[in-house]
This record gives sequence, structure tokens and C-alpha cells, in this order.
Amino acid sequence: MNEIKDNTQNLQQKLALLKDLLKEPGSAAIAFSGGVDSTFLLKAAKDVLGEHVIAITAVSSFFPERESREAIDFCREQGVRHIIVSIDTLSVAGVRENPPNRCYLCKKELFRQIIQIAAKQNISYVAEGSNLDDMGDYRPGLAAVAEWNVKSPLKEAGLTKDEIRILSKELALPTWEKPSFACLASRFVYGETITTEKLAMVEQAEQFLSETGFRQFRVRIHGDMARIELLPEEFGKLLAEDMRTKIVSRLKSLGFTYVSMDLAGYRTGSMNEFYSLSPNGNFLS
Repeated sequence: MNEIKDNTQNLQQKLALLKDLLKEPGSAAIAFSGGVDSTFLLKAAKDVLGEHVIAITAVSSFFPERESREAIDFCREQGVRHIIVSIDTLSVAGVRENPPNRCYLCKKELFRQIIQIAAKQNISYVAEGSNLDDMGDYRPGLAAVAEWNVKSPLKEAGLTKDEIRILSKELALPTWEKPSFACLASRFVYGETITTEKLAMVEQAEQFLSETGFRQFRVRIHGDMARIELLPEEFGKLLAEDMRTKIVSRLKSLGFTYVSMDLAGYRTGSMNEFYSLSPNGNFLS
């Protein structure tokens, strides 16, 4: 009982620190994707800053349409001023070739444009939704966050993903149990050229899995093969004859020649497993 009480107090202390961090600059622009972390961050900023917070959502071929719709709906419901910027990510130098530091190249351009928009709104404090758990994986995009001096208040407050979900549930946010998401480019093996057509294949394949009732998944693309990652508890559902046949048929209609299921199951950063990477994001093997 005391442990539960201590955990609750610790969580509330982190929330208070987060609000202090957001309140101090007087206004803020939140890089808003509509995911678990940025939704919670935007809600916290709205609560302490009121009309002095804006949300900026970058829309590109890396960002599924369903995510942009949800971001728009949330801002409308919360009464948050929402600015949408379209970015042609595949035209950013180096991104199409998909090197290991692709995320850095993309985020560098994304935050450049977000900062410009914030400056036009007379807002100098730009924040994004990285949390404490994001320090445990290879995330080259965080280098761009640091270079542009974009703030990460969730991380500064010491909040983990699970804690953000707990607080989001207390606030009745619709994202508290939303599956984790990453941009569609993360479905490509490093070195494989990213194209608009292949991005659409991945997006439609994942949309189909969502509509079919799967919860947390990825469709990784390896040439003309789709590698499906699922939570292990959902393996049986996919392997049921009717479901397996339906999924294979749908994914082949999208352009995949082969459809496979990864027996290791869903996990973040699986495209990093094959390579050893130096701190600057170069291949070591």
C-alpha cells in the first residue's frame, strides 16, 4: 500500500514539474503528431498556458492520413489553435536513400519549418514529445532536436511511456491506450530506397490490420516482402485459416509478393537489429 502511495506521489511530482516547465516561457508551440506522448504534452500545455499554446502538425507521405485526422479532431475538441504544414520529406537530401541517420535528416528539416512557423507566431519555445524511455534505443532524430534547441519537457520531467499513459487515462484522453506509432519510413530496412508507392503499400497494409482488429503491429517492408510483427498473444488470430488467407490476399493485392510473420513478435527498432551503428549513425557491419 505504501509503495502504491509513493508511486502516486512521485507521479504527481513529475506532473507538477512538467507544468512548471511548460508555464515558465509563457507560450509554447507543440510539435503535435496525435500520438500518446504529444497528445498528453499538448493537453498539459493547454491546461497551463490556455490560448498561449499552439499545435503544429507536419503532414507528409511518412504520416498516415488517419493520424492527421485524429490530430485535427483533438485540437478542435480542445480548442487549441492548430497549424498544419506539408513537408515533402522525400525531397530532403539523403532521405529517399534511407541511410541509418535518415530520421536525423528528416527531423532536421521538420523542426526547421516548425521553428519558422513558431517564430512568425512570436513563440520562441518549441517542444516535442520524447519521453525518458526514448533514451534506450537508437534515435538519430534526437540529434536534430538538440541542434535546433527544441525542448523535450516530458523527458525533462522524468516521465516514462507507462506513466504518460497513466496520466492520460486520469485526464480521460482518448490516446491513453492508443498503440505506439512511428513514421512509416521506419518500416524500411536501411539502404532500401523509400518511394511514395511503397509508403502507400505499408500504410494500406497496416490500415487493413487495424480494421481487422489487431492492436499493436508493424508491417516491415523488405523489397517485395512484407514482414508482419504482432504481439505474441495475437499470433493465433493471424494464423487462423480464414484470417491468414484474408491477410495474404489483401497484402498481395497491394503489391507484396511474399507475406511473412515475424516469430519474434512486435518490438520497436527492429530495423536496427541487423546492423551495428556508430554514434554518428554510420554502419559498422
